[in-house]
Amino acid sequence: MTIWDNIETLLSSQCGPSTIVGYQRDCNSYLRWAKEQGKEPLDSQTLLSWRDDMSLHTTLSPNTINRYLSSIKRVVLEARRHKLIDRDTALDFQDVTNVKVRSLKSRLKNARTRIAPADMRRLCEAPDTSTLIGLRDHAMLLTLASSGGRASEVASLTLDQIRPTEDGKHYFIEINGKTDIAARDAHLSAEAHTAIGAWLEARNAKFQGIATNSIFTSLEGNRHAGSQISETTVWRIVKRYAGDLGIKNIKPHDFRRFVGTQIAKKKDGLRKAQKALGHKDIQTTAKHYILDDLEAGETENMF
Repeated sequence: MTIWDNIETLLSSQCGPSTIVGYQRDCNSYLRWAKEQGKEPLDSQTLLSWRDDMSLHTTLSPNTINRYLSSIKRVVLEARRHKLIDRDTALDFQDVTNVKVRSLKSRLKNARTRIAPADMRRLCEAPDTSTLIGLRDHAMLLTLASSGGRASEVASLTLDQIRPTEDGKHYFIEINGKTDIAARDAHLSAEAHTAIGAWLEARNAKFQGIATNSIFTSLEGNRHAGSQISETTVWRIVKRYAGDLGIKNIKPHDFRRFVGTQIAKKKDGLRKAQKALGHKDIQTTAKHYILDDLEAGETENMF
């Protein structure tokens, strides 16, 4: 067994489950390339060659390339701390430098898509709620659009995480995000809560005796798979309905930015958006999650 088979164990005390999945995915990409090239993965020269190959022969953005490199180096570093490899090997991997973003700036893309409220309404109402899968997808889209939860957090949502306010008019969901030490509250609209109830009622009526606390579960035709949907399934659902409506470049994370942008428009909104999204640093919220455009005429009649 190699260090690449032990990533979950190596990172279990350092990262949350969804983050570990990301490391595993990046390492698998590295291992596939190394195998194709006939190179030894635990040789720092292989990582260096992979970096150069991605720079010269792919269209990957510099940020993606650097994320791959950081993932490999982190796993190797943890393997050294667990005394699974020697110190010199670990140091050689750390010496592999990232690519310069400036040198590959032509590959940078605007990965942040702003969704207008009218388009968000169209998107959430796109599923056919006369069908079981449409009820599920409708509830899931409304949950994304009102909670600002990540795809992984919404996919794994359970009934135990939903909490009403004392007056019963509003709802929160408890989220354990990738950077959260303890659970935090995120919003859940009353509309999303109602849609979740409609989906669960229809699901449980059709598939009686379901023993699961998961809200968004998998359907395979007329059969209930019983397991919670995956993060990949959330992506597919979002892309499907956005594509049907002709709304381009929409990703689950754009729902999160939508929530941040809409909250930020209100009084004391930036701080509230930070809290709603669970960011430790308010600069993260301001830089990446507030997608307001300049409004025409703002400097007219200023003097």
